[in-house]
Amino acid sequence: MDAPSGWKEVDSALEREFSFAHFREAIAFVASVADLAEAENHHPDIEIRFARVTLRWSTHSAGGVTERDRELAARSAELA
Repeated sequence: MDAPSGWKEVDSALEREFSFAHFREAIAFVASVADLAEAENHHPDIEIRFARVTLRWSTHSAGGVTERDRELAARSAELA
């Protein structure tokens, strides 16, 4: 199955970088993603570099990307 729009599959995970104008905007996005992840009990790897955030969704127990990862990747992109 294909990755959601704007995402790419890298090393068995869905990955996407989001860019923001300011650090606080990046952190607000991360907080929104954290709320989503907690509600769904499924958590991405998150890298923050000033005003850039990289998300990586995968299911370690499944050894890669699942339909749930695709859904949460798409939902997290809507938060940006």
